[in-house]
Amino acid sequence: MMEIVRAFLVGGILCALVQILLDRTKMMPGRVMVLLVVSGAILGFLGIYEPFLEWAGAGAGVPLLGFGNTLWKGVAKSVGEEGFLGIFKGGLSAASAGIAAALVFGYLGALVFRPKMKK
Repeated sequence: MMEIVRAFLVGGILCALVQILLDRTKMMPGRVMVLLVVSGAILGFLGIYEPFLEWAGAGAGVPLLGFGNTLWKGVAKSVGEEGFLGIFKGGLSAASAGIAAALVFGYLGALVFRPKMKK
């Protein structure tokens, strides 16, 4: 039970920090999302994110920081196996399941709820 509480609190704190960043700066949401993904990749490169992920669980693995870390792990593994070409293939192959799931569930959600364009 404590793991669930910890994941909820860590995820909530990360989301609250991002919301404060959005409210207090003039950064657009897309740039904040890119900042989070890049930050996750840099923290993964520095070896900081993996221990944090083990401690925080899904609270650190689900947000965009976790996506950046997943991209980094894929690139690092693929470069070791395939050399230079792994820079381009690694991140995509590591994150492909998550990206595919987001597309499929987004499409199914659109079919169920029939969204309409704003006028």
